[in-house]
Amino acid sequence: MEKVWLITGSSRGLGRSLAETVLSEGGIVIAAARNPENLKELKDQYGDRIYPLEMDVSNQKEVEQGIEEAIQIFGRIDVLVNNAGYGFLGAVEEQSDQDIRNQIETNLFGTIYVSKAVVPHMRKQGSGRILQISSIGGRRGVPGLSAYNAAKFGVEGFSEALAQEVSSLGIHVTIVEPGGFRTDWAGSSMDFAPEIKEYGPSVGVMRKYMQNGTLPLGDPNKAALAMMKVVESEEPPLHLLLGSDAVRLFEQMGETQRSELEKWKVLSLSTDADDATSVFDSEASKLFQK
Repeated sequence: MEKVWLITGSSRGLGRSLAETVLSEGGIVIAAARNPENLKELKDQYGDRIYPLEMDVSNQKEVEQGIEEAIQIFGRIDVLVNNAGYGFLGAVEEQSDQDIRNQIETNLFGTIYVSKAVVPHMRKQGSGRILQISSIGGRRGVPGLSAYNAAKFGVEGFSEALAQEVSSLGIHVTIVEPGGFRTDWAGSSMDFAPEIKEYGPSVGVMRKYMQNGTLPLGDPNKAALAMMKVVESEEPPLHLLLGSDAVRLFEQMGETQRSELEKWKVLSLSTDADDATSVFDSEASKLFQK
């Protein structure tokens, strides 16, 4: 039976590449986007196998109505891909409160709203795959991307907990962590805060990098194929890094964190109560070890 995919943010970027790949392989795509008219070319090519669905993921009521509409039409959702999101660059001081709120509402709450609306249907089906498109920026902070990092770090924690909650229900969650890909994330999808010159040595470096037109390493079509392989895997990973830059940054981060842990480990251990017993001796410890 053909899988029914729901892909948010499907009109451009990684979402668009994934939608095209799924359709070319014979799948059915519910293509959620704020501007579904941008999907006309795919609709003309694939007809009833693509269903453009207008959805602003930051609007919970709109999300819930959209999911119910999709279920009424297709009866099921086999694969959910929470891809909708955008970047915003600026120092914390440069960003307005609304700039920060918009990042959190789209990149984090959007993922939560869509997951919360889809999981009950997957639970009733007894099966489902969820791909949460995070970022290497969900593992490591970058100057100028504080709100984006906050949202993506949130996606990581939310998704790790969700994965454990639904693992006995036939539902698998994978957190996808791309590095830089040749999409419009740093182009038309990227907004910039007004510049304060004192942040030139930190945020300014990132700003110039984003604006100088350097092509990232990642190929979005290859990313789409990698994600399809994960969906077909019987034992999908909880975390999937995409791109050599993401792998290299993660390895560097691990080395730095290990070094810092060892340097301060004695002080860290000194804060237990004198009569404390390890939490890892309890039944609940099994949950922490998964």
